[in-house]
Amino acid sequence: MTAIELRGVTKEFAGVTAVRDLDLTVEDGEVYGFLGPNGAGKSTTIDMLLDLVRPTAGTVRVLGADVATDGVAIRRRTGVLPDGFSVYDRLSGRKHVEFAVESKDAADDPDALLARVGLADAADRDAGAYSKGMRQRLALAMALVDDPDLLVLDEPSAGLDPAGAKEMREIVRAEAERGATVFFSSHILEQVDAVCDRVGILRDGELVAEDSVEGLRETVGGEETLEVAAAGADDEAVATVRALDGVSGVTRDGDELVVNCDSDAKTAVIGALEEAGVAVADFHTREASLEDLFLAYTEGDAATRDADSAASTPADDEPADDEPTDDGTDDEPAAEEVDR
Repeated sequence: MTAIELRGVTKEFAGVTAVRDLDLTVEDGEVYGFLGPNGAGKSTTIDMLLDLVRPTAGTVRVLGADVATDGVAIRRRTGVLPDGFSVYDRLSGRKHVEFAVESKDAADDPDALLARVGLADAADRDAGAYSKGMRQRLALAMALVDDPDLLVLDEPSAGLDPAGAKEMREIVRAEAERGATVFFSSHILEQVDAVCDRVGILRDGELVAEDSVEGLRETVGGEETLEVAAAGADDEAVATVRALDGVSGVTRDGDELVVNCDSDAKTAVIGALEEAGVAVADFHTREASLEDLFLAYTEGDAATRDADSAASTPADDEPADDEPTDDGTDDEPAAEEVDR
């Protein structure tokens, strides 16, 4: 069974298109990373999955049911960690989780859930005194109530310190092993790279790429970064390397060169440096990171190719810089307080 299925989904707000003719499928048991720059339509898409807003056109199905007609039943099987989760200041962490358990008529132990997210020692404290990271943990505990079939995590690592982010990844993996589907939206690309089976990249309300991280890397062209310890490299040597076929860029910082090149150009780079009299003491390569791929699809060559291919057809109204919501705003989260 597919856990999430969007077909031909468009959402407009006052004539501005936030999501455009979106087709998206997430398989049962998959951890799916949902990426895009600010204003791309991610929040609107998540709101449609949760039936918080209705699409202008198209269909949204979650856990095999139509969101428009079976929203209540779907929400009972879904755990949600929303971006910017707000707490009831005078209620303890335990009271928050107890409320979530009662709402789903579940049998979970609130203390066990709080312990699982690292809040056992703060269970009796008023949530109004929690840090942002602690509030994220509390929201996650509530999302995990009743072993949901689908977890929707919107910026789940916001405010978490490195240890908290690691715990978050471990929980996501454990939920996936249990059989849950995880829909994971985050600006922290390393987190997505570490836990997701597939990644979808949204730009201007359209899905411009969808694959595993390795598949995206191959599509972009498999370019790598070659870091060379090259004593004596000068501007002339840099120019020689920059002129090689397969080299897209070269920067020099003292005796270190950073060369962006195709995989099969690495030998030519080293050879050209040695022929120029440069002593190559060491070198190593790294593949394109998810951040590199994200930028390629949203700002760089891949985005340019997509734009060129669409230039021959009439364009609909362009969405505004900021993705609209029902109240006309889409504020970014404020600077994050570190989990403590």
